[in-house]
Amino acid sequence: MTPVVRGRAARRAGLAGAAAVVLALAGCALVPGSVSPVDEVAFDTELAIPPLAESRVVDGTRVFSLTAQEGTSELVPGVQTRTWGFDGPYLGPTLRAERGERVAVEVTNDLPEPTSVHWHGMHLPAAMDGGPHQEVAPGETWRPTWRIDQPAATLWYHPHPHGQTEKHVYRGLAGLFLLDDDASSAADLPHTYGVDDVPVVVQDKVLDDDGQLELDDDGEEPGTLGDVVLTNGTRGAYHEVTSERVRLRLLNGSTARTYQLGFEDREMDLVATDGGLLDAPVRTDDVRLAPGERAEVVVRMEPGETTRLHSFEAELGGVVVPFAMGGNDAFDVLELRAADRLTPSPEPAWSPSAHAEEDALHAQDASVTRTFQLDDRQINGRRMDLGRVDVTSTVGDTEVWEVRSIVPMPHSFHVHDVQFRVLSVDGDPPPPELAGPKDTVYLEPQRTYRLLLRFEDYTDPDMPYMFHCHMLWHEDQGMMGQFVVVEPGQEAGTVPAPEHGADHGAGHGAGHGAGHGAGHADDHGADAHAGHH
Repeated sequence: MTPVVRGRAARRAGLAGAAAVVLALAGCALVPGSVSPVDEVAFDTELAIPPLAESRVVDGTRVFSLTAQEGTSELVPGVQTRTWGFDGPYLGPTLRAERGERVAVEVTNDLPEPTSVHWHGMHLPAAMDGGPHQEVAPGETWRPTWRIDQPAATLWYHPHPHGQTEKHVYRGLAGLFLLDDDASSAADLPHTYGVDDVPVVVQDKVLDDDGQLELDDDGEEPGTLGDVVLTNGTRGAYHEVTSERVRLRLLNGSTARTYQLGFEDREMDLVATDGGLLDAPVRTDDVRLAPGERAEVVVRMEPGETTRLHSFEAELGGVVVPFAMGGNDAFDVLELRAADRLTPSPEPAWSPSAHAEEDALHAQDASVTRTFQLDDRQINGRRMDLGRVDVTSTVGDTEVWEVRSIVPMPHSFHVHDVQFRVLSVDGDPPPPELAGPKDTVYLEPQRTYRLLLRFEDYTDPDMPYMFHCHMLWHEDQGMMGQFVVVEPGQEAGTVPAPEHGADHGAGHGAGHGAGHGAGHADDHGADAHAGHH
């Protein structure tokens, strides 16, 4: 399988028009540096590998258990920082299941406030989604269950409480959820978890003078940009490589920072995006990941050598003063140390899944086009309202969502329940790194992204899914909407008031327009146009 070559120089040339820097502040053109630099560190701590979660099979269902809890972690040497985690003080175990399995997760909340667990990238019933309508009160347990029916992918789980998502994720509540299928099991890809198939959760933090986590928004865009960068909760991490190729499952688990991840001394093969394997490997210098985005890359090593995963200056597109939004920050993330003798491993290659045809999305099947404009903290002029349905979609329908950020600041767009395909960016075919299945996409300002989605299997007129900006400060302030999937001819019902006092997040900016004027389905906010395209 011949890889597609996509270098940094070619990509930058292709984005030249949109990437023009808008410097609205007087004198900003004279500022070459950054207001959010990352500290340099020695890479002398072995990378922590989140354990694979234990499970048990009960009446044909694979059952996992997760407990959200408080703890302390040594994020920097010699300092005990108060953190939150699942089944431990920070982050959580990696859940793993195969396509076709029925799973259940017993989620217990041992925190002093309500939280939730959203299965980011998962196709499942709305009542099991773990959004703001499924909060878990302190001391309670929630048990969602569903059947895995989507391609192999690197998904993740994290809290989604109304108005408090940023804080809960920032304190450490996150973990990976890996899906396997026939294609991934037979693929020529590194596959030994934690050895040559390595989870890499990248996050940034700010620590105060006492070494405690500090959310440092202060009205600055796009939110907290930390000077401490962690990989799987480890600062200055290294990983011992024992094979010719190593597969890195990259997750941007930060709340605001966008990373441009690659290597200064070699190319890598991009093999998968958010929702699964690409059609073929993409040879590239780096990959941009906004908060919530994932990528799987395969890196080749030579015996005895050392290299570092690096975050280059991020290509943020036409944002105003990019140096103030992390665009000028460059730093190392993870060191790879190759053993003197390496086990041979083949070039990345795979065959299509037996489900490929049924999974495929076709633009000619689209019967509805909707437009979404992201502006300040609103989508289509509205802030989040837990009692309002913004979009009603019919099960089985394929739709095109045209999404555009009309303000010169970073935004990313995430849709629950589905994996979409990027049809075009400003009318042009997407670059290869956006050609795979996605559930989250970075929006360069003033560019139109046409997304192809199909709503399958699950209907519930009364329980919505979410779409929102995944820069979590923006989400908490109301940059989110709700959609329901219904049977043909059915209308949306009345969204129930969330349990456990989900309006507790209003103090973080979520109360602007939230919880007022509960209503029925309203497609006008999504600018729905019926018709074939």
